[in-house]
Amino acid sequence: MRCPFCNRSDTQVIDTRVLEEGDVIRRRRRCAACERRFTTYERAELLMPAVVKRNGTRTEFDIAKLEASMKLALRKRPVSTDAMESAVERIRDKLLHCGQKEVTSRFIGDLVMAELRELDEVAYVRFASVYRSFEDVGEFVKAISEFQSPRGTE
Repeated sequence: MRCPFCNRSDTQVIDTRVLEEGDVIRRRRRCAACERRFTTYERAELLMPAVVKRNGTRTEFDIAKLEASMKLALRKRPVSTDAMESAVERIRDKLLHCGQKEVTSRFIGDLVMAELRELDEVAYVRFASVYRSFEDVGEFVKAISEFQSPRGTE
């Protein structure tokens, strides 16, 4: 590991701790050359599936885009940040464990819709209006009636 201060590669680990239920290892290091200390984190690199957009192009999955779209839908709604972050984590886990190398943006949108449906009905309709590209009021009414239908009968 290179020292971030002097760029030398002669560093020593002086403390190691396991964090986040064993998913992360924190190491305190000391540079032998400049004597400065710094912290490194070690975690498994998990490969997320690529996203196939509606136009057929492929892109890397971007958790920041997912968070931004959910934040936008939940803007000024009475949903805690923790609840939103938990929903994002559930979506990420589903994508990670789906076993696919590629998923469609529609698949991700459906996962978001399912989470928003549980979190907040207004956020659900907001997201649906953009995700489904509503053209008229009738499509809004249909989305609202879907929300009002019993879950599991869709």
